Amino acid sequence: MIEAEDFIAAASSRGFDFFTGVPCSFLTPLIDGVISADRLDYIGAASEGEAVAIAAGAWLAGRKTVVMVQNSGLGNAINPLTSLNYPFRIPTLLIATWRGQPGLGDEPQHELMGKVMERILDAIAIRHRAFPVAREDVAPALDEAEAAMAETDLPFAFVMTKGSVAKTGLRQTPVEKPPEGSYRDRRTGAAPPARAETLKKFLEIVPAQAGVVATTGKCGRELFTLADRKQHLYQVGSMGCATGMALGIALNTKRPVAVLDGDGAALMKMGTMASIGAYHPQNLVHILLDNGTHDSTGGQMTVSPAVDFPRIALACGYAAASACDSPEGFEQAAREAFAGKGPVLVHMKIRPGSMKDLGRPTVTPRDVARRFKEFLASG
Repeated sequence: MIEAEDFIAAASSRGFDFFTGVPCSFLTPLIDGVISADRLDYIGAASEGEAVAIAAGAWLAGRKTVVMVQNSGLGNAINPLTSLNYPFRIPTLLIATWRGQPGLGDEPQHELMGKVMERILDAIAIRHRAFPVAREDVAPALDEAEAAMAETDLPFAFVMTKGSVAKTGLRQTPVEKPPEGSYRDRRTGAAPPARAETLKKFLEIVPAQAGVVATTGKCGRELFTLADRKQHLYQVGSMGCATGMALGIALNTKRPVAVLDGDGAALMKMGTMASIGAYHPQNLVHILLDNGTHDSTGGQMTVSPAVDFPRIALACGYAAASACDSPEGFEQAAREAFAGKGPVLVHMKIRPGSMKDLGRPTVTPRDVARRFKEFLASG
């Protein structure tokens, strides 16, 4: 058993200073130690998959990151670990608890994951080892993790067993709900424009210094087709994680950050809107392009017609939200969003469908990530 500070000091001396995750009782002493340490940043995520996305964004903004999860929550994180970290080659130090470890008693919901956890990590190409439980083993363990991540550009996992870290105190500041944000209804009732028309307007408006994360599917593909810029990151896979990535970026840069989201993706990870509202990055503009369908998979309907996204954003703590359905309304809302203080939601109704003969980005995800990281670090 080690003290939380044994790990925290060794990790922070190597630059690991951005932590995110979802608690587990095995993790409690370490999470409490991280939260209580003024020199570290800890972001409490709504889900394990969101934590992985937030850490990916923080890495793009130049931070060395640690994601802490229960192994039951590892299942929630598999999607971004395999379709975000793997294609973009984004490393993070992953600490996953071993609930349901064979031979030890635990709750029934942990039994199966306890049996297959190590096989899952092997199957998704994440190297792993036991979390260090002796002070003299912490530095070598971190050296091993850093060497593996440098070699693979992929996450490395510490598997933490019960009692690995001694109990510690917790000193935390309660989350305060921000003041009620403002709402603007700019809807005209006219037939909404195509996504491509809206993206063209966005490209005219977005500041040259802003980082832009485009959600997976036809949004990123159309953005690339219209204009490929170093300030763009075209998300592939990891549906719903673009907002988490944007949050991780926005918390770690002074640049404006815009995320181009879709209704299906927003519905999949609506908890991230609560995280955005709570952590309240003033440089984040959340643009939700809503056509009521899963456009990339044949146009199956989503439930977005029954959802009031702007009101949800305001209830979560966004500084402002607008509802639009015309290019003119979108332009007004987007210009105000970039000129004001966020987080701001611009909800834009668009019609289903996409550009004809739509291709895909020709820049590899790995190269897009590094080009984008260099962009954020420049200027």
